[in-house]
Amino acid sequence: MDLYEAMRCAPTTRRFRSDPVAGEVLLRVLENARFAPSGGNRQGWRVIAVREAQSRRALRDLYQPHWRAYMEHTGGAAVLADPGLAEAPAGRRVKRADEFAERMHEVPLHLVVCARLGDLAIVDTGLDRPSIVGGASIYPFVQNILLGLRAEGLGAALTTLLAPAEPQVRRLLQIPDDVVLAAYVLVGHRDEPWPARLSRKPVEEFAFSERYGEAL
Repeated sequence: MDLYEAMRCAPTTRRFRSDPVAGEVLLRVLENARFAPSGGNRQGWRVIAVREAQSRRALRDLYQPHWRAYMEHTGGAAVLADPGLAEAPAGRRVKRADEFAERMHEVPLHLVVCARLGDLAIVDTGLDRPSIVGGASIYPFVQNILLGLRAEGLGAALTTLLAPAEPQVRRLLQIPDDVVLAAYVLVGHRDEPWPARLSRKPVEEFAFSERYGEAL
C-alpha cells in the first residue's frame, strides 16, 4: 500500500477469521518494522509470537480482569447494562469491543511486544508526572508493525491493558527479569470490510505555530 493510504486506513480490528497468519508474512513485517528509531539506536524491542491455543487462552484470561476494570472506569459497563444505550451507535462500538475481549483467544496470532529496560532512554523520571518518554524507544517499532500488517492486508488490534498482568505474563512466556511488557498486538485476517478512511480530528485542533494555541 501507499504509506499515506495505510496511515489513513489502519483501523483496530475486532472481528477476525480463524485462518492462520503465514510465518513468512510475519517475518516480512518484522524485517521492515525493525528500522524504527530508538534512543541511541539500541533497538531494545523484543517480540514473542504466540500461536499455541492454550497460551492464547491464558493471555485472554490474564487480560480479562483489567478489561473489566477499564470498562467500569470508562462507563462501558453501564452502557452495556442499559438496552437503550447499548443499541445506540456508540453503544454498539462498546459491545463490539467487549465481544472482542471475550473472544480474543480465538485470534490466531498474538504478539507480545516487550522492551529491555536497559535499552530505554527514560529522561523524564525527574518530572512531577507519570513518565512517558521511555516509550519513544519502543512505540515507533509497534506502529511500524501495525502499518506493515496493514500493508499485508492483515487486521490488528493494539492494546496495553495486558501490562498490569506483567508478572503472570512473565511466568507464562518465560520473559527475563530485565524485559518488560510494552504492547499486546492481536493479528489475523479481518472478518469485516475495511473502512475507506478513519475518522480523526482536523490538524488545526492539535497543531500550533510558535506558541501553544496559535494557529499553524
